[in-house]
Amino acid sequence: MKLKHSLLASSALLAAVVSATAAQAQSSAASNTIEELVVTAERREQSLQDVPVAISAFTAEKRDLIGIQSVFDLTNFTPGLQYSTQTDRVSLRGVGRTNNVHAADASVSVYSDGIYTTSTVEAGKTPLFLERVEILRGPQATLYGRNAIGGAINLVSKRPTDEWYGEVRGQYQNYNHHILEGAISGPTFIDGITFRLAANWEKQSKGWIDNIVPGEPDEGNVINTNIVEGQLKFDIGENFDGWMKLTWIEWRNGAGGPGSRGTWTPAVYPTFEAANAGITLQPGYGCSGNATNVLNASPMGCVNPALTNPRKIASTIPYDVDLNGTYIFASEWTYHFTGFDLRYQLGAVHYHYYLQGPTPVDQTAPILRYTLPSVTGQNNAVVNPRYAFNYQEEESWLSNEVTLVSTHDGPVQWLAGLYYWKESYGQPVYTYLVDEPRVQGPFGVPATLCAKRNGTCAANPNRRIFDTYPEFDISSRAAYAQLDWEFIDTFTLSGGIRYSIDKKEGIERGRLLCYQVAGCFAAPELNGAIAGGIPVVDITENQWSSAAILPKGVITPTVFDPVSGFATRYLKDEWQEVTGNVTLKWDPDPDTNAFARYSHGYKPGGFRIGIDVGFSPNPETREEKVEAFEVGLKKNFGRNIQANIAAFYYDYSNAQIPLTIVNTSGAVAVTQSIFYNVPEASSKGIEIETIWQPIENLQILANYSYLDAHITEGSAIDPADPAALQPGARPITDRSLCRATAYGDATTTCAADVYTSPRPVVNAAGATTQVSGSPDPNGGFQRVQNLKGYNLPNSPRHKIAINANYTYPFSDGSSLTGSVSYTWRDSQYGSIFDRDYYKSPSWDQVDARLTWKAKDRKTTVIAFVKNLFDDLGYEGGAGASRRAGSIYTPPAGAPIVNVVQDARPDIAGNNPASTYPLTPPRTYGIELQYKFF
Repeated sequence: MKLKHSLLASSALLAAVVSATAAQAQSSAASNTIEELVVTAERREQSLQDVPVAISAFTAEKRDLIGIQSVFDLTNFTPGLQYSTQTDRVSLRGVGRTNNVHAADASVSVYSDGIYTTSTVEAGKTPLFLERVEILRGPQATLYGRNAIGGAINLVSKRPTDEWYGEVRGQYQNYNHHILEGAISGPTFIDGITFRLAANWEKQSKGWIDNIVPGEPDEGNVINTNIVEGQLKFDIGENFDGWMKLTWIEWRNGAGGPGSRGTWTPAVYPTFEAANAGITLQPGYGCSGNATNVLNASPMGCVNPALTNPRKIASTIPYDVDLNGTYIFASEWTYHFTGFDLRYQLGAVHYHYYLQGPTPVDQTAPILRYTLPSVTGQNNAVVNPRYAFNYQEEESWLSNEVTLVSTHDGPVQWLAGLYYWKESYGQPVYTYLVDEPRVQGPFGVPATLCAKRNGTCAANPNRRIFDTYPEFDISSRAAYAQLDWEFIDTFTLSGGIRYSIDKKEGIERGRLLCYQVAGCFAAPELNGAIAGGIPVVDITENQWSSAAILPKGVITPTVFDPVSGFATRYLKDEWQEVTGNVTLKWDPDPDTNAFARYSHGYKPGGFRIGIDVGFSPNPETREEKVEAFEVGLKKNFGRNIQANIAAFYYDYSNAQIPLTIVNTSGAVAVTQSIFYNVPEASSKGIEIETIWQPIENLQILANYSYLDAHITEGSAIDPADPAALQPGARPITDRSLCRATAYGDATTTCAADVYTSPRPVVNAAGATTQVSGSPDPNGGFQRVQNLKGYNLPNSPRHKIAINANYTYPFSDGSSLTGSVSYTWRDSQYGSIFDRDYYKSPSWDQVDARLTWKAKDRKTTVIAFVKNLFDDLGYEGGAGASRRAGSIYTPPAGAPIVNVVQDARPDIAGNNPASTYPLTPPRTYGIELQYKFF
């Protein structure tokens, strides 16, 4: 019904625009015709319709016409493309990256003016900066070999002009959002050198997520950003030309930009910190009913406002998202020989990204202080639980590429090149207790706990609980060549090959403490620690010591520094692969391009380190590979219809999927965050992009894509349902096999899950009591599930996008264009488990624009509304976590037993807690553009 309602609404709106204008239309040259679009997708200028690759391309003019203002907007009109604004990660046709670990690579490469970049943010630059965005779908295994296993996004900046050009633009939207920008371009006082200078300031001071805690800021796109960009173009003699660009970017955001909150978690506040393996007694315990003297900052108390409103929160720790010292340099130098060009591209980037916010991000209860239940001899009962995180990226990289490109006429064209890319990064991440000075030390624990640090646990002046700082060097070298042979007038055979060497090496450092969690004191010699008033234990050695045999990629045992308290180990590996493609193209007439293409793509392996990871026992992930087959047709039917169709099939192996191995032992243990290599998967689909111009000045764009990306072989444990108890679970191991030996025996065939079976607890007096977790006939153990048939993450089965725009030309030469867009996206999963709690529903959206252009074309006014009906939309599939809240009150005089994860539904019958990545609410505004010359 929702789909039908929105279709009717958008159709009615379009009909109103067309009927109101058609009756008054004056004869004039069409302002929105189907035009030939030139792209550089294959490193030479070609008509989009002539390139035998599935490409979606968006010029600055088309973006203004349709209303493509962000990277996520690009996904609406690009088949198979998905993007997460929160994580700045992109996928194509089910092949993508869903995490921020820089020691593992993206699956869709982004090239900004020919220079590879690890971020997609630049694709969201306004049309004032970008001339064109080209999205190449499918493995680009020759020319864009670096991490282009899923595809490539090619960004082309507007360049300096030979004639003077100047323009300013201003935009104002609701939520007090405004954009001011301008550009000037033209000749310099030196012959043969032209310049371009552009700048942008964007600020939104009111967030679209309402924080109900008095005095705390709202969230949701609260931003304050600047861009300044300068370019020089050189024409030096008849044969040599060059170009260079330097961009400076700065963010001073609140809760806005990549990394900030953009999600909705309609669940009760957890009383246990699941995200960091239960190393703190976190704020939610104040809502457990066991605590006293609770200081709650929320007017709604322990009721999460997100339960009934997706855009309300209660948070006491504000976000801060900053980007400092960001410089992006790109250049291209070309010497034109007879019959070929020699091209050199040099680029470099440096930035420092800074993110701070609450932990866990989506469900932190707004509790400032509480008192634990009374226990004999205990003098540390007051808990200051506010828990925050700090995440940083300090990045530098350098790119060099030399290419030889044929320019002669003839049936054989060729291209060859050498590529070198070098990255160095640091990614410090830590969590800390904002109000708890006792975390600074001293820790008062036996010297044996810090034996490898001379028996002394180092001080912790910054109150950090989890602290990690990886530093890595990454390099990629490649040689490639492509040959195009028109062996018959209407047939061209193309072949490309690329040899790549990818190397990664670096240091992983970390420290781990434990606060107010009874499991920290499980060892008999530590039982007196809480009673002695020391609620903090340094467990770095206990959790991160080396295994007897070093895992793959780890080249040194873990060592411990007595001064800093950090553990350190070194990691290193190298991957090599030959990739390439073969394409057969048939063009029987100038309006037809039919092609068949085979590609072998690859993405190197990497390491899951930093961010939310302790020293994983198995940090390395294997390289991904894909065998891709594709057929396509690009066809113009006269001047009125253009249709581009592609059908594809992928055989995809070793997909690197981030997966959490939760701790279900009942004791303190680091939750492992790994890359799980899905053994086998497939992706197949059909994509249709059409433009229809039925009458002069009326243009209709209609896109449809079908995607079936699923796992064909694999098995894993569901982090939200480790015991495989939820309806629909598919365990491959029967519980009877797990209980091949006595419960709790070290040789049990399955890992224990103490939260789904009765478990023994020994109190202070040494007596054993039974504490019920969630007794279940099939509980008590983690059980691996069969993944066959489950979808790859963020792969909606169907996508629809329609835009209709009509231009009414006035008699004085001015014009008015009405544009309406309708998009619909199918449901999708945020995990490799097809479970309801990982599923985001299908959704649709209607956008509308009115554009007035003055007769001299110097002044343009655009009025717009996005998400006209204020519907909920979802950027990707949902995340999910095991619910928390099982409470055990110990006998008088016994140590406190902390709250634990609980696999049971809550009192309302809800399953594991889901987190949905939301699209923005209704936004509307007006934009003024003025060209001076």
